[in-house]
Amino acid sequence: MPTACRYRNLVSSPQNIPVPQQARGIIDRYRAFLPVSDATPIIALGEGNTPLIHSPRLSEMVGRDCDVFIKYEGLNPTGSFKDRGMTVAVSKAMEHKARALICASTGNTSASAAAYAARAGIPAVVILPAGKIASGKLVQAVAYGARIVAIDGNFDDALRLVRELGSGGDFAVVNSINPDRIAGQKTAAYEIVDALGDAPRLHILPVGNAGNVTAYWAGYRDYAQAGKATQTPVMLGFQAAGSAPIFYDKVIEHPETIASAIRIGNPASWKSARAAFEESAGAVDIVRDEQILEAQSWLARSEGIFVEPASAASIAGLFKCCRETDARYSLKNIAAGSRIVCTVTGHGLKDPDPFLDRLAELKPVPARIDDILEVIDLSSEQLS
Repeated sequence: MPTACRYRNLVSSPQNIPVPQQARGIIDRYRAFLPVSDATPIIALGEGNTPLIHSPRLSEMVGRDCDVFIKYEGLNPTGSFKDRGMTVAVSKAMEHKARALICASTGNTSASAAAYAARAGIPAVVILPAGKIASGKLVQAVAYGARIVAIDGNFDDALRLVRELGSGGDFAVVNSINPDRIAGQKTAAYEIVDALGDAPRLHILPVGNAGNVTAYWAGYRDYAQAGKATQTPVMLGFQAAGSAPIFYDKVIEHPETIASAIRIGNPASWKSARAAFEESAGAVDIVRDEQILEAQSWLARSEGIFVEPASAASIAGLFKCCRETDARYSLKNIAAGSRIVCTVTGHGLKDPDPFLDRLAELKPVPARIDDILEVIDLSSEQLS
């Protein structure tokens, strides 16, 4: 089998055939804002350029002529926002002649790191908590050829081990403790401003390791300083109630939530995320697992957007800000006509387990119209 060239620019065509802009990825589009140079071999999979989808039903729920948009990061190459940071982190690792990549993961990072390592032609090592990774994400890491080590422990234990291994110089760590990861993730904020013509008034995100909150806030500030935006948004983050160290201001030794991607008890970007909330006059809040699952199902059935449970924390958070008096931030605080963005971080097929039980309800019926209509059971009002 052919061996990948470690230092080829993987954006360019070897025959100098023009590569469509959409396939070039975020480094090509936002090079001026990223820590790359002509010496950086670009490892890209066409990441970024994800849709910013207007949600008429969420807009109606908020009211007062506000518009709600959903930044659907599940349409990145490996199905999550992690690809934005990974293209920069892996490109810089190749520039520094890394021999292998290593990461700790609750799932999405492992899939992304493995894919970009395969693209670059170097090994990827993934350390993950045994039995705590959604099947869709683990399958990806296996398919991309990662060397996977499952440990008896949680994500925080895995990250501690990765830090130790990375300090020896044999591995390039590609978790969000790597500033190149955060730099790449900033590009989602750039895309939002480019699409809307300015920053939104409010931005709502799920919070796990907290790198995304840090990155979005840095991205909005970059664009404001460059004169590309006239404002920066209020940043709201939502953690799962059983895994909410920033909300409770203490490390959670045994975090638990159905939203595996944010099942983290000691976030690596805790300090910088806290600063983002404070500087933006925002807040961090919590949502319960049942609220997350309700929001996940609602978003799929009401807007046609299928996301993994962790992603739905931002939608559950918006519901809470609209409905509940104990929310740390009330939507009554924003002006009429404001624009709100909710980031949903990963595709629903990443973690389909909450819906698998419904498949068991499928029972075969005779291949006759009457039997089919009986199962469908749609009223004339529903069909009109």
